[in-house]
Amino acid sequence: MPYITRRKVRFQHCDPAAIVFYPRYFEMINSVIEDYFAEVVEVDFRAMHVERHVGVPTVSIETHFHAPSHLGDELEFSLEPTAVGTTSLTLSIRACCGDEARLSCQSTLVFVDMDSGRPIPWPDAMRQRLVSELA
Repeated sequence: MPYITRRKVRFQHCDPAAIVFYPRYFEMINSVIEDYFAEVVEVDFRAMHVERHVGVPTVSIETHFHAPSHLGDELEFSLEPTAVGTTSLTLSIRACCGDEARLSCQSTLVFVDMDSGRPIPWPDAMRQRLVSELA
């Protein structure tokens, strides 16, 4: 079952034509991932970065923009993990406004030790939550 969350397109997301400037979509995608970790994986980014000195940087992202989003639109984002590796996580992310697809994305994150910058295996509890969410 996908994780669902909503984002309103704000002035800060838009270019002078009042449509989302594409780099802002990547900020929205990251905020959806951050919420997913806090709400589903039950480890928020503060705990990871500040307390545990670990993180989940994006190592690959492929995004398709299907239609523009406009100032004031309410976007529904869905996120589903599609693969969990020893140190990696692949996610399928989609954004829609009503029935209209706005973007689709496949992103791969890697769990890293922030002190060394090297990938490390997922802790058992995190891995179990991720695996239980596989599409």
